[in-house]
Amino acid sequence: MPKDTSIKSVLIIGSGPIVIGQACEFDYAGSQSARSIREEGIEVILINSNPATIMTDPSMADHIYLKPLTTKSIIEILKEHPQIDAVLPTMGGQTALNLCLEADEKGIWQDFGVKLIGVDVNAINITEDREQFKQLLQKINVPTAPAKTATSYLEGKEIAQEFGFPLVIRPSFTLGGTGAAVVYKKEDFDELLTRGLEASPIHEVLIDKALMGWKEYELELLRDKNDNVVIICSIENMDPMGIHTGDSITVAPAMTLSDTTFQKLRDYAILMMRSIGNFAGGCNVQFAVSPDEKEDIVAIEINPRVSRSSALASKATGYPIAKIASKLALGYNLDELQNQITKSTSALFEPTLDYVIVKIPRWNFDKFEGSDRTLGLQMKSVGEVMGIGRSFQEALHKATQSLEIKRNGLGADGKGYKDYEQIIEKLTYASWDRVFVIYDAIAMGIPLSRIHEITRIDMWFLKQYEELYVLEKEISNYKVGDLPKELLLEAKQKGFADRQLAHMMNCLESEVHTLRMEQKINRVFKLVDTCAAEFKAQTPYYYSTFEAEIEKANGERFVDNESIVTDKKKVIVLGSGPNRIGQGIEFDYSCVHGVLAAKECGYETIMINCNPETVSTDFDTADKLYFEPVFWEHIYDIIQHEKPEGVIVQLGGQTALKLADKLSKYGIKIIGTSFDALDLAEDRGRFSDLLTELHIPFPRFGIAETADEASKLADTLDFPLLIRPSYVLGGQGMKIVINKKELEEHVIDLLKTIPGNKLLLDHYLAGAIEAEADAICDADGNVYIIGIMEHIEPCGVHSGDSNATLPPFNLGEFVMQQIKDHTHKIARALKTVGLINIQFAIKDDTVYIIEANPRASRTVPFIAKAYGEPYVNYATKVMLGHNKVTDFDFNPQLKGYAIKQPVFSFSKFPNVNKALGPEMKSTGESILFIDDLKDDQFYELYSRRKMYLSK
Repeated sequence: MPKDTSIKSVLIIGSGPIVIGQACEFDYAGSQSARSIREEGIEVILINSNPATIMTDPSMADHIYLKPLTTKSIIEILKEHPQIDAVLPTMGGQTALNLCLEADEKGIWQDFGVKLIGVDVNAINITEDREQFKQLLQKINVPTAPAKTATSYLEGKEIAQEFGFPLVIRPSFTLGGTGAAVVYKKEDFDELLTRGLEASPIHEVLIDKALMGWKEYELELLRDKNDNVVIICSIENMDPMGIHTGDSITVAPAMTLSDTTFQKLRDYAILMMRSIGNFAGGCNVQFAVSPDEKEDIVAIEINPRVSRSSALASKATGYPIAKIASKLALGYNLDELQNQITKSTSALFEPTLDYVIVKIPRWNFDKFEGSDRTLGLQMKSVGEVMGIGRSFQEALHKATQSLEIKRNGLGADGKGYKDYEQIIEKLTYASWDRVFVIYDAIAMGIPLSRIHEITRIDMWFLKQYEELYVLEKEISNYKVGDLPKELLLEAKQKGFADRQLAHMMNCLESEVHTLRMEQKINRVFKLVDTCAAEFKAQTPYYYSTFEAEIEKANGERFVDNESIVTDKKKVIVLGSGPNRIGQGIEFDYSCVHGVLAAKECGYETIMINCNPETVSTDFDTADKLYFEPVFWEHIYDIIQHEKPEGVIVQLGGQTALKLADKLSKYGIKIIGTSFDALDLAEDRGRFSDLLTELHIPFPRFGIAETADEASKLADTLDFPLLIRPSYVLGGQGMKIVINKKELEEHVIDLLKTIPGNKLLLDHYLAGAIEAEADAICDADGNVYIIGIMEHIEPCGVHSGDSNATLPPFNLGEFVMQQIKDHTHKIARALKTVGLINIQFAIKDDTVYIIEANPRASRTVPFIAKAYGEPYVNYATKVMLGHNKVTDFDFNPQLKGYAIKQPVFSFSKFPNVNKALGPEMKSTGESILFIDDLKDDQFYELYSRRKMYLSK
């Protein structure tokens, strides 16, 4: 059945600010969906309150509304656009589904004659209401865990008495496992039941018998109007049941499943999808399988929308689920649509993988002091990475190298745990670093059977780990000069980094690299092609691996490299890696715009990134995508292969910036601001000398490398003091101290976690107002300030956690002039080419400099959205030398004020101190437009501005 021609205008609902459990995978889905629908000549109207996303970019839709996600906003939009025929709520996570349901209950869709596409209300209700869902599964004979729903405390207590412990409590209509818990002991039940009932908007929980230690699997499905269903991907959780899938290490395709059971899972998943309603779109189904030879199956849940896993499945297979789901919602059938990668097979053709994917979550527990760090049913991770390899071992190593937690892979870096009790405890209570602890346990000699008994991780995965350790032991017997070629090749094929091999043989990383070059063990690049190379793929989407040489009949030896290098001028954009607090989706926004601007300047664009949730890793954003760790060895090999004109580092946050030093040392051109200028801004000593020369004030400060030095400095600087390490993002480790005891404790703690770091001690300007400016500067020293923002909270609350107002609301002309003058002087003195962000503290009408960052900042997307100007596009063209700042016709449009409002995920950590200070804690942000300062919302923010200030 072809497209539904009655649909001329579609409203897409976004997912709002990023919170734990709902991150930029929905920006990826929404962006892809908007493009997919517009390709059909259909008007797209979009609502989302998150300014940091690509989805809310003017180029993405015909009309974009940066409004709060409420039914009030929906009514305003429908009145403004009576032409809207349909609403698509499946691209915006649980937020969009819940809003769609609320609008349906209030009769809004009916009043405006808008039909729901991509899902139906029944499907949402059945899958979200735990009791209805259980009854449906019983009706269609799909096995479920013994479970009952409770809508009151008393009912819950009765069910617990009937089932016994351990139990699982799951609230209805929530996301990311909010309020869910495993209850092992009777004493904990009351508190956890109350928390679950409160977390559910309808105060209902499902209590089920815990299937602890069972294996967990997910399937991603798509269905069209003709009831054709395709399974895009099977995903296996390496962690057993009891840990939220968002916090689990997951592997695709499923590794330890018998074919018979896989066929049963397929049949059940298709039956479940067909039974929840007659709609066309995507869904995600989760199952538990018993870890014995019987392989009993229990269905856990089904989500009738694109999900975190569908972003992963899209990147894993190269099959763009959101794009195809949007076309199906418009009425197309799967066999009428093309596979976007091969361009020669239909979308009804199920993907086949000839490689392995490993996803590892990224946590930020250091930001939540006092938080419970064990993993369970409530999701706690803030981002994720994905590694692609020819084997599970290679993919696992690449994923661990992508995490950016100062590890070089599994083991072989001297950072493993050596204490038996500690290892056993970390295995028993699933910890964020369990992926590394398993390796440490094997290295200590703890038998696999014991590790399996504690963790319930399948023996197959543990044996893969053991093989890696055996190989490490063998290589450790050699010196770099006498390592046999076959051992070196095996280690590289299993994903060991040169840095790890250097650790094993006690030599330099560069010596291992030289040996590889001599032995002709070079990285080769393979296509992600959705069809195991059965058909020719048209899309340049690559991962790296190592292959043994093949010998032809004529004696010629070669390795098969599928990445063909063109003779066009090229530029590489380094991505920002996994999401974390302090570095989120806003840097992906900058990377994507950098790529698009470089294309406009005639460059072939190459993207390197390892985050499966993002638009930058979409197969058609850059001309070539390398889905690889943003890790020196991988980047250097790609640069050697592609030979670009240069690398853009200032768009990918601290991740890309940290590699500038290496690029500079290896003589690789950094496009835009030079490494020396980037380093000058980071080095407080050099930067302060520069400010002194420029006659620009800054708070008195000193640099200490020991607790003793810090104590002496405190005598000259006066308390309160702001302490911070160098080269960190999101205020990591920053704290205000008010006496010598606090100073000593914090300095010792910092030097333990970040050894060898220089600590900066600033005199803290208590009661100062904080402001920041973003600007673009070119090689000729032309500077244009794109925005000046005043923080509502006082100085001392991290800028990422502050409500920030654009333009400032109470800075006088004299202060504004100082801000402008300082910005111009610093941008020129640092020889900035591209973007720069400068933060100020204002006290007694004097403007002091807190810091300057010559790179894209968290606030650039916000300013671009508020003023309706493509600032990253302009800045990239300036970096490339294609344009001067004076070439652009700047025309910012903003009535009233725009306020950047931080959003926190404290609900995931009930016992955490929620006070705000110099270390950033927010996970996302929304934008609020107000006409004037009399607005109630502004008044409320301003009246509470000092409430949460803490050290």
